[in-house]
Amino acid sequence: MTVMTGKHAMMEMLRAEGVRYVFGNPGTSESAMMDAIEHYPDLEYVLVTQEGVAVGMADSYGRATGKPSFLNLHIETGLANAISLMHNAYEGGSPMVVTSGNKDIRELAHERTDLAAMVEQFTKWTAEATYPEQVPFFLRRAFNEAKTPPTGPTFVGFSANSMDNEADVDVFASPQSYHRTAPDAQAVEKAAGILAEASNPLMILSDRIAQSGASEEAVKVAELLGCPVHTTIMHSEFNFPESHPQFRGGIRLAYPEAEDTLAKYDAVLLVGKMATGYYMFSKPRLDYFGPDTKLIHVDTDPTQVGTTQRTEVGIVADPKVTLADLAEALDAGMSGTAREAAKGRAATLGEEARAKRSSWEQQLRAQWNDSPMTRERMAFEIAQAVPDDTIIADDSVTAREAVHHAFRFDEPQSFYAGRGGALGWGMGGTLGVKLAHPYRPVVGILGDGSAMMTVQGLWTAAVYDIPVVYVICNNGAYRVLKINMNAYKTLIEGQENPTSKYIGMDFPIPFDIAGIAEAMGVQGRKIEDPADIAPEIDRALASGKPAVLDVAIDGTV
Repeated sequence: MTVMTGKHAMMEMLRAEGVRYVFGNPGTSESAMMDAIEHYPDLEYVLVTQEGVAVGMADSYGRATGKPSFLNLHIETGLANAISLMHNAYEGGSPMVVTSGNKDIRELAHERTDLAAMVEQFTKWTAEATYPEQVPFFLRRAFNEAKTPPTGPTFVGFSANSMDNEADVDVFASPQSYHRTAPDAQAVEKAAGILAEASNPLMILSDRIAQSGASEEAVKVAELLGCPVHTTIMHSEFNFPESHPQFRGGIRLAYPEAEDTLAKYDAVLLVGKMATGYYMFSKPRLDYFGPDTKLIHVDTDPTQVGTTQRTEVGIVADPKVTLADLAEALDAGMSGTAREAAKGRAATLGEEARAKRSSWEQQLRAQWNDSPMTRERMAFEIAQAVPDDTIIADDSVTAREAVHHAFRFDEPQSFYAGRGGALGWGMGGTLGVKLAHPYRPVVGILGDGSAMMTVQGLWTAAVYDIPVVYVICNNGAYRVLKINMNAYKTLIEGQENPTSKYIGMDFPIPFDIAGIAEAMGVQGRKIEDPADIAPEIDRALASGKPAVLDVAIDGTV
């Protein structure tokens, strides 16, 4: 053990944990940390000018590297600015350690905010160090909690005296843990029996597949069953190859459009969190599946299994191990009749997939010359222009479906997306992906409303010379709110042909994000002609500099 100040214990712990980047925006409460980091050149401080940018960077960097990221914010004021995107990180289970400085524990006259309590509902674990000897212990636990399934953000606050005072401390990294928890054999046997006997099974996958590296196992189970595969609406990483003929895209559980789809299945295999998106209306549907549907739910988080839906088999275990065992049990136990039925289902799904693809291509051609261009045309041009190894950071909001039609992501680490109900992930998220994958092209596709939430990220891109390309889907509106308003008027007010003034949903003065980029030191280009997208992407990627392509698209609903 060694006597040192808390601030140096913090730096030594970051070094022990293999941290490379500290994302943050400092304030006076961070003076001790900022003083100490001067003596640790291997730790690079990445300055942002709005806290949401730091959270977006840390979120995507942690997900892309598979290791907890580290960010430091300023007392309750900076922390408050970060909470919206911390909500997203918590909902998606992003591994990250969030920290803030606080007043001296003896400060009574001006009171102290309980920082840990402030963010408790948006984190997996929280604490505040008030003595220097607590600093390495709390950081070690924060990193360990963040990376242990179910992964998620953690928080540690540091009082001023915990940073400046000395203590005899022992600095060592959190353990290299092994989290492949095997499922109960009886549970696998029962689940395999239900699925093998089902006449119409379904798979629904969440980002737990990506987090455990279980996409190959998911494909094997799906092909044995010949069933359709959906992802939850909040999926934001590669979980299942999108060009696979059994893939059916995202589905919003509890939403009316899913009711008829889900009612027909007699068995559902759900892997991961039962994310429903964000259902803001009254009259929510409480039963997601049909009355005779047998649900098999697999997750690493015991608080998610069997909590809201009638569940036939609940399995708390690692998805990769569970699906491998399930595939083995199905392969050994399926009858010849069941195998033939699965082949028939798969063949029908293949025909449906080809028809759906043809329909999308026909729609694309029919609207080819529309002005402003459609989101489908924009997505098509981007997909044709970028190199094969490009990673897409998708925060396109209402253009997301078009992006996935155009790209058809089929490989792990091919895309990352924002998840949860808060806008603003994309600016920082794109930068974090690039820092995690410095040798691959990274293109961020962002809605204009989301981009403006954290547009200060352009300054960070310029200052640190992070060569990403942002494509802004500039439709001059919060289009997602218009869609949801129409849904509200249809579902709640019963209007067949809803109309609205869409108050607070249009941008009367369109955002000149290309101009903002130029003002912050990033090259910006406005684009109205879709034929200009490919050459501008080529030029931007070749420059090795950050760039913004501000693309005008149709925003009608």
